[in-house]
Amino acid sequence: MKKNYINILLITALALWSGWSHARQIVPVDPSIYEGVEIDMPKVELPSFPDRTVNIMDFGAKGDGIVKNTDAFAKAIDEIAQAGGGKVVVPRGIWLTGPITLKSNTNLHLEDGALVLFSRDFDDYPLVKTSFEGLNTVRCISPINALEAENIAITGTGVIDGNGDAWRPVKKGKMTAGQWDKLLKSGGVLSDDEKMWFPTAKSKKGHTSSTNFNVPDLISEDELASVKDFLRPVMVSLVKCDKVLLDGPTFQNSPAWNIHPLMSENVVIRNLNVRNPWYSQNGDGLDLESCKNALIYNNTFDVGDDAICFKSGKNQDGRDRGMPTENVIVKNNTVYHAHGGFVVGSEMSGGVKNVHVSHCTFIGTDVGLRFKSTRGRGGVVENIHISDIDMINIPTDAIRFNMFYGGNSPVLEEDQDAEDEARDETIVPVTEETPVFRDIFMKNITVTGSKTAAFFMGLPEKSLENVRLEDALLEAENGITVIDTDGLVLKNVQVKAKKTAALTIYNSQNVKVSGFAFDENGKTPVRILGELSEAIQLDKADFSTINEQVSTGTKVPTNALKVN
Repeated sequence: MKKNYINILLITALALWSGWSHARQIVPVDPSIYEGVEIDMPKVELPSFPDRTVNIMDFGAKGDGIVKNTDAFAKAIDEIAQAGGGKVVVPRGIWLTGPITLKSNTNLHLEDGALVLFSRDFDDYPLVKTSFEGLNTVRCISPINALEAENIAITGTGVIDGNGDAWRPVKKGKMTAGQWDKLLKSGGVLSDDEKMWFPTAKSKKGHTSSTNFNVPDLISEDELASVKDFLRPVMVSLVKCDKVLLDGPTFQNSPAWNIHPLMSENVVIRNLNVRNPWYSQNGDGLDLESCKNALIYNNTFDVGDDAICFKSGKNQDGRDRGMPTENVIVKNNTVYHAHGGFVVGSEMSGGVKNVHVSHCTFIGTDVGLRFKSTRGRGGVVENIHISDIDMINIPTDAIRFNMFYGGNSPVLEEDQDAEDEARDETIVPVTEETPVFRDIFMKNITVTGSKTAAFFMGLPEKSLENVRLEDALLEAENGITVIDTDGLVLKNVQVKAKKTAALTIYNSQNVKVSGFAFDENGKTPVRILGELSEAIQLDKADFSTINEQVSTGTKVPTNALKVN
């Protein structure tokens, strides 16, 4: 009997040791990530892996940057998956490869000094059915991909490079003369107006087969193979996966978007360095699309398009999918160059809800907080809480709501026209195609050295609803502009505008402003305009000579302004 007890104790000890050893592989989520969160946020499940390891070199891989290691990666992943899971180690070296498909229970681990470099050979990337820019379509398979996998991770301190320069078209206006000349000498073809370079004639044909964005709509699906080179993949595509962890590596130089979790649950993205050249077309950092229960923290982004972007499908395809992005915490991220720091849209037809964003810094990002959509999208964006955001040197709007988005960059490019996104005041019927933005709360926002403090613009037929900005210091050339909003609250907001009114309100209802401070700059600090403006409430204590500091337009109803 005593011997049996000893055996049981030994087995228990081994089990505990095994569990402890197992737990050491994946660092748990810091409890502080969940602190101060306003949403009902479930605990996100991390993947876990058996204490089993294989090395890609054991499968014939060579880290010389010359030999293609596609088969070695596949064999290593197959073996670890068939054994029940574990870690596939990529040691120091340059590991040229074609696509890597992750399987369940696999942790692809890049050791210090490891560079996984994806090949420039388009033939390595067959066409597959997928979703891109929110539409059901066909693209080249992604360099790193997983479909319906569970318990997967990419960890370590190495670098993953998508060789995106081989795929991307380049606009002449984004390069210096020297860079442009060098690009032309590398080969490729030019657009008819010679303002855009394409890597191949197929790529150019794909571009001319598209009226807008990057999913060709002027040719049939059967013809997509003829423009295969144009169908750039996202670099990391994780579709319908559960318990996903990206922790540590640098992800750079993606053909299209960099990281794209789609219809996945329990996603943790942390400690990444996400990079793309600033001129990279569609070079987003992270696009979290129709995902549920996710944490995004302690990352750095320096990319060519939007940095941290939430999506949920586009137009009818998105509404048919009907899967919102929901239950997400975004904390402690730094964004350098990007079109937007934190972004919702424009493909948000399945909705976005229950999101917390805090303690992020945007340094020279084109827009800081960017919300974009357009008529036809449908979808509801709601219950978004944003706090403790610092922004500096934002060249356009620090905060921007644009419901007439047509694809323009915040800083217009040579081939773009602001008139393409001009506000259309025609009121159209509200239908399932009308995008809705409501219950969005921002507080503790600091903006310095920027172009415009904030721009809130809804649709004439569907206002922005219940948006609140509280405890903010906004220093910019231009003040706040408010158009087509209902229930907007500005509380304890200080606007230091150098060139314009601190606050301009147009065709908005139920606006409440209190604790409002502004610098005198020779302009009337507060202007109220539009015949549809109604129930605009100001606090008398905020003004020394309110008759001089507040103006109302001739079309504003006489009882629209209330001063308490």
